[in-house]
Amino acid sequence: MKTSDILADAFGRISESVHSALDGIDAQRLLARADPESNTIAWLIWHLTRVQDDHIADLLDTGQIWITAGWVDRFRLPFPPEDTGYGHSSDDVAQVVVSSPELLLGYFDEVSDRTAHFVSGLADDELDRIVDERWDPPVTLGVRLVSVLADDLQHAGQAAFLRGILDRENR
Repeated sequence: MKTSDILADAFGRISESVHSALDGIDAQRLLARADPESNTIAWLIWHLTRVQDDHIADLLDTGQIWITAGWVDRFRLPFPPEDTGYGHSSDDVAQVVVSSPELLLGYFDEVSDRTAHFVSGLADDELDRIVDERWDPPVTLGVRLVSVLADDLQHAGQAAFLRGILDRENR
């Protein structure tokens, strides 16, 4: 198995988790919180997609889909276009109001498709390329991709967990 196959499988698992968390959900549950300070499913999916979009765009040296494909205008959130949700407060989380899962999935799927295309074409020797010299040691392409995977899988799992809680409450 090639490294690109492993990466494609891993990013595909994020997609499966996101689709599962949003399948059949209504707007009310998208914005529900386990407690007043916790994240919503809408924020979790938006944030994990923004992080993936930001980091993959940087690796490709291209614009973020959020901006170039007009998702920023469709979501109409009160944040600067480059905001990914990193460091958001509870009040910021509350401002990520999304009226439908289709909006989240549309943006996520476009980002996910670009990521899948990118990682499927990677050769093993490319993973050692330095992509960020602001850290010590500098960050390689492989390390950056694992970082995005870890962050996105964590947030997808949180969304799935919250969805399970909400579904049980509504039985």
